[in-house]
Amino acid sequence: MQPTTENKSSNDGQIQDNKPVTLPGSAAFQSQYFFRDTAAGLITGAMAIPLSIGIAIMSDYPIKVGLATVAFACLVGWINSWFKPGNFIGAPGIAAGLAPVLALGVANFGIQNMAFCIFLTAFMQAIIWYFNWQRYLLIAVPVYLVEGLLAGVGLKILLKFFEFTYEIPEEAVTEEFWNDARYQMVAISAVGFAGFVYLFSKFKDRQPAVPYFALIVAGIVLAQFVTVPMIYVEDVELYLRLPLPEPDVTVTIMIYMVLFCLMLAIIDVIEQVMSNAAIEKIDPLKRKTNSNNSLLAIWIANMGSSFFGGMTNLDGLAKSTTNRLAGAYTKFSVLIIGFVVVFFTFNPAYLDYLPKFALAAIMMFSGYKMIAGLAHVTHYGPYALMLAVICGGLVFQVGIFEGLLIAMGVHAIVHYMIYTKHDNMPGKAVVKRYFENLKRDSTNLQ
Repeated sequence: MQPTTENKSSNDGQIQDNKPVTLPGSAAFQSQYFFRDTAAGLITGAMAIPLSIGIAIMSDYPIKVGLATVAFACLVGWINSWFKPGNFIGAPGIAAGLAPVLALGVANFGIQNMAFCIFLTAFMQAIIWYFNWQRYLLIAVPVYLVEGLLAGVGLKILLKFFEFTYEIPEEAVTEEFWNDARYQMVAISAVGFAGFVYLFSKFKDRQPAVPYFALIVAGIVLAQFVTVPMIYVEDVELYLRLPLPEPDVTVTIMIYMVLFCLMLAIIDVIEQVMSNAAIEKIDPLKRKTNSNNSLLAIWIANMGSSFFGGMTNLDGLAKSTTNRLAGAYTKFSVLIIGFVVVFFTFNPAYLDYLPKFALAAIMMFSGYKMIAGLAHVTHYGPYALMLAVICGGLVFQVGIFEGLLIAMGVHAIVHYMIYTKHDNMPGKAVVKRYFENLKRDSTNLQ
């Protein structure tokens, strides 16, 4: 592809007046950073493996299906960057924040109906993309509610993988729960987690992949001398099939599935928009992101993955940050990440060398980071923090779907009472003002 002349600003990050510029998605542009992007992709791909395994486990999905989802999303993200670039160094993957949501779907609808749910979610995201409704979502659903939801999810993840820190091999199980093997496993897990946190604090701003590599390598070496529980990856068959619901799905269940998919679609979109804002700040070439273009890649990848029973995806901040610090400049690094993940997808036996305590440390830390996100809410004031904490508690205790709805209901009631009491406005006027503000704020975002 030849250099193209541009004479106006655009979201591709190349703003030059009447000068030949190389488009960011072109082969010429990506070839400039071929070796840097290849190295970054290899590093980020290796880091993405344990994260993807943990998220798949938390989602009650087969690990191999989770890895296949990541690989497919990487391919779609790279191709999309040629035509409709969203962000430029974001690394796709299955999101930790959506893991308990997917697990909720599996529990309520069965894994056999989840392909249809993912397809329906992608369809809803396609509508949001087509009408560019992502402009409204962060206004209609406050950021602090989303942070509260993610905090509740993070607590679920932390407690789920905490069980791995004291799990022992079957042959070491005795009538006495706290035996020598259990104490030894707890000690190993504690040292592993502490070492991971220490290394992360040292390398988070330079090479955040270092603690992941160090923990995994140390765990594999230790497992050669000490018997510890290991990850087992079921070699399930991947095949294409139409994402249709089972014949026994009732009208009531179908309605619940539609509401569930709507929630899943909205959370996925909001997380991507929030991630894009952060990815834009760390872009080495200071290119502007286009969140709606990112949504195009997301819904295409989601819809495509539904045909092999895959999961939802987005450009996660943890992997994207690693990708940036590892030296990535373009989405070609994402293609390399996909190659790394594909290798382990079709060679799952190599993943059996990963100790559970190492995976637990990584996922518990991910859960902690999601809970720590509540610190961002303090900037919005005490009301926002209180509502975020309530939302997180409801999500953890009552359920993700129910907790978010209750929190949004509380927010609506408070919003209504404030305007009616302090401004002496009738209910209809409150609703009218809300939508007028929504329209105004959305216009300002354009």
